[in-house]
Amino acid sequence: MTAAEAFTEPAYGDRSLGDVVPAVARSLGIGADAVGPPPTGLLLPDAGSWVVFLVDGLGAELLQRYAHAAPYLSSLVEGSATGTAGVPSTTATSLTSLGTGLTPGTHGLVGFTARVPGTDRLLNHLWWDKRVDPMEWQPHPTAFARLGAAGVQVTVVNKREFEGSGLTVAAHRGAEYVGADRVGERIAGVVAAAATSPSLTYVYDSDLDWTGHKFGVSSTQWLQQLAMVDAEAEQMREALPASTRLLVIADHGMIDSPTDARVDVDEVTELRDGVALIGGEARFRHLYCSRGSVADVVDTWRGVLGDRATVLTRDDAVARGWFGASSAGVLPRMGDVLVACRGDLGIVSSVDFAYEMSLVGLHGSLTSTEMLIPILVG
Repeated sequence: MTAAEAFTEPAYGDRSLGDVVPAVARSLGIGADAVGPPPTGLLLPDAGSWVVFLVDGLGAELLQRYAHAAPYLSSLVEGSATGTAGVPSTTATSLTSLGTGLTPGTHGLVGFTARVPGTDRLLNHLWWDKRVDPMEWQPHPTAFARLGAAGVQVTVVNKREFEGSGLTVAAHRGAEYVGADRVGERIAGVVAAAATSPSLTYVYDSDLDWTGHKFGVSSTQWLQQLAMVDAEAEQMREALPASTRLLVIADHGMIDSPTDARVDVDEVTELRDGVALIGGEARFRHLYCSRGSVADVVDTWRGVLGDRATVLTRDDAVARGWFGASSAGVLPRMGDVLVACRGDLGIVSSVDFAYEMSLVGLHGSLTSTEMLIPILVG
């Protein structure tokens, strides 16, 4: 494997999404015991208040590649750190790592979809399932809550529809929630929340990710949306006092996957052999196997996909540190076999996940384009 083909390993404890809130806590002068050990590779300047602006889908390599469309954000790149998403590089996993300060193997949101242990059901971590209590699914106190208990005002500014959702409760409980559906509302909500010191205000924008999924990251639509995000970040910075620092991050990057680069498990039917349930997403599949079939499933998938993907048993993936520290209760949510795509491969199911067939941009795997995220201080 050449260096260009190597996966980007998650930088847990160093410069991953789970290390952002501990780094902010250290900047605010909050003791390490309050939130967790400060990361070894992420040092933020001292400030009385922070605004963390997460742009869904804005990978570090995409920002570098399309710098002309984002002049303000690009002006912050020089001298900045690059961080990593966790594994898989997907929104629900990343947002929970940020909000809890925990690795995916501990907080338990280990993919876009994951099996509910003891059932034949998948839990979609974005849309959730009322039969699953998010407080039980993710029982650990969040980093937001721990920071709040240490005397810091913590506020989430996000769309109204996300308030009280399963993902919000699992990932961001313990923070005050401010509903804001439009850019102007978001900026006003951020400015009001950040007026308190010490404070952490988290604000989220999903539009770039949606545009990339629908049209692709090389599309005119995506570039126009990037320009709008850039303007939003600049306006936010201008509206905030100098004593408040702005931190712009992302949850993952994205890769365009053309239809001829995809493998449909309902057409290559041997990929169904020994697999009771398929979860995850098109770039990172969880395969839940029938009893005694794990070795055969690994051999079949490796034989079909070759060097287009890395196929590992759960034990091997955990041993590699893909999910970070992993608790026994979370392990059954992971596939018996994990399939991480390389290049522009997408593994789809026209039967089980028909909606994925219409997506252009995908993410979830460990390529540098998907894993590397900007950490920009303004």
